[in-house]
Amino acid sequence: MQTSDYCRDVEAHLCRKNDGHLIRIVGPSFDLVSAWEAQGIPLKVVLSGIDRCVERYHRTRLRRRPIKIEFCEADVLDAFDAWRRAVGIRAEETVAQSSASTEESSRRGPSLTTHLERVLRRLSEARAQGRIGSTFDPVIDAIAQEHDVARAAAGGVRGETRRALVARLVAIDGELLQMGQAAMEESERSALEREAEGQITQFQDRMSPQAFARAREAAFSRLVRERLGLPTVVFPPS
Repeated sequence: MQTSDYCRDVEAHLCRKNDGHLIRIVGPSFDLVSAWEAQGIPLKVVLSGIDRCVERYHRTRLRRRPIKIEFCEADVLDAFDAWRRAVGIRAEETVAQSSASTEESSRRGPSLTTHLERVLRRLSEARAQGRIGSTFDPVIDAIAQEHDVARAAAGGVRGETRRALVARLVAIDGELLQMGQAAMEESERSALEREAEGQITQFQDRMSPQAFARAREAAFSRLVRERLGLPTVVFPPS
């Protein structure tokens, strides 16, 4: 994708999120977005950062004003940092890293119970929207059982019980992802594989072949989750 096309797509998305208000990506704004493209930030990651910024603004403001792209910078870089960690690309393999995202990642995450509640909520939404079918119900039930275990433990799940539960979540997450891939048409899987490779190709010369293969698979898995609305069941380490 050319830099001009990248900026044009960002501009179009920002206008849509601003209820049709025209927010031009020119001058310093163009330089900012061009820098994101030069860093290798995938377009989808930029758009998700914009979405996060706009949604937060709308939650906290009674009177809405058009949001400029500069206000989205911290959220875009934070989304890029999350994407980079998810696909296994180290910070030194990218051009820059956001200090804001570093601060965000250092904060304490949600409890195990809260994490599972969010997972179940996202799966329920995906099921209700028809993005996943009844074949996913056993996995949803398994996660609900783990949530019941975590919620029933007074003072939280601890020790060996917690380690065993977290290990089960890793296995369930792998099963969920395999089911998601199996539920897609071959043409759709192939398209996502090409998109995943396109997202990380520019980092290939800075990575070993093994690391690149892992990053490509992780990027593909992330796209599958996005397409079907599948959450990450694995509980992140604190």
